Amino acid sequence: MTEGRGAALGRRLAERDLAAAPEALNLLESSASGDSADRSDLLRATSPGALGQEPPGYVVGITGPPGAGKSTLISAIVKELRAEDKSVAVIAVDPSSKRSGGALLGDRARIDFDPADRDLLIRSMAAGDRLGGLARPTRDAAAALSAAYDFVVVETVGVGQSETEISEVADTVCVVVQPASGDTLQFIKSGIMEIPDVLVVTKSDLGQIAQRARRDLNAALRSLGAKHTSVVAVSAAPPATGITELLDAVEEHRERSDIAAGRSERRKSQALEEFADEYGRSGLSLLGGRREAGKELSSLDPSLDVPGMVVELARRAGIALP
Repeated sequence: MTEGRGAALGRRLAERDLAAAPEALNLLESSASGDSADRSDLLRATSPGALGQEPPGYVVGITGPPGAGKSTLISAIVKELRAEDKSVAVIAVDPSSKRSGGALLGDRARIDFDPADRDLLIRSMAAGDRLGGLARPTRDAAAALSAAYDFVVVETVGVGQSETEISEVADTVCVVVQPASGDTLQFIKSGIMEIPDVLVVTKSDLGQIAQRARRDLNAALRSLGAKHTSVVAVSAAPPATGITELLDAVEEHRERSDIAAGRSERRKSQALEEFADEYGRSGLSLLGGRREAGKELSSLDPSLDVPGMVVELARRAGIALP
């Protein structure tokens, strides 16, 4: 039997063939109905069930308000990881062009990288009408690329306090704030303060102002009972400082996390969302409502890919499948 496009791309990613990544992303971003089966095949080939384990790459989310220095920080992170000979994929979710619907490439243009580096991929995705800071294919892209790259860095569009979707994608979430900007107070008051695994205070070269922001954030975390959230001060402007400490904080979070369980829960959440989008309220009612649908998902093999979970839910709901 001839191997289809999606299955072939997924197999190449699973074999850590980084040259397959751009075409794989093109497929995942495609909205053409004829590409649906190939997208599912690609995701199936890079799923834990196919790999026999969770994809080895680690997904780091970078979020925060516009102007906080996310892109400059990512440039420094990429430089440090490449110096350690780690392969890196960066997904920069950019604002959409109102004319074309495509990404405006603002964040990607601000990331400093070597275009000749074969072990580094930087890709922009248009946010579209999403309010959570991510593009629709971002979750699939991060999952697929983590089969091939050592690190996948996802940068959100920078819309402020609504960017909580990143916690549904990343293994470690880094929230970036800049001192003397009002970010500290706003984050203490908002829901986004509940999602970071690492808080990153930028522009540490400002001295006392940056240290004050760091103390305020530490105090806020204590008041919330967030004992394991790290606060790291960095200066991403050359010569960058604090980047090693930031990556150490990410590694510490990685070591104390149950990565497989976290990813499994995120896949179930995504599958429930996609099932509801595909079959609507009537589909959920066939399963007894959203809560019962969640229970059905909990009984499934945790290594299933998202499309497989959606198909299984449809079968249990008695929905005729093509």
